[in-house]
Amino acid sequence: MSQQSEKEIMSFHLQLLSKLIDVDQYPFIKLIIEKNITKEEYSELFKLLQMLENEYELQKEEGFLDFSSLLIHFAGMLNEKLEPTETIEALKIEGYFPHLIKEFTMLRKKGVAFSDTSVKHFPKR
Repeated sequence: MSQQSEKEIMSFHLQLLSKLIDVDQYPFIKLIIEKNITKEEYSELFKLLQMLENEYELQKEEGFLDFSSLLIHFAGMLNEKLEPTETIEALKIEGYFPHLIKEFTMLRKKGVAFSDTSVKHFPKR
């Protein structure tokens, strides 16, 4: 069996498995699979989120009240395969980084401006 054929089979099997995932329970995992996020990209996303959560906690301790710069940073640095709003909602449902994601959700409800289509994504070099 050729390597290309093996990749096609594996891809097909992953597509089938992704249909088994309860979208209501695991939308983030489904999003990662559907957007073909690599292990490295997944790891980078969690490093970004951890850094932003640390900064959020630090700013909160220092008495900051406006965390919109963190949301804008997240949207700008998010992998170009992912959309900020969809990613935030999926992270919220699965319970990742609850304090940070709750803040992002509140900021979005307040109308903090970033548009999924206008956010500038910076490709990796």
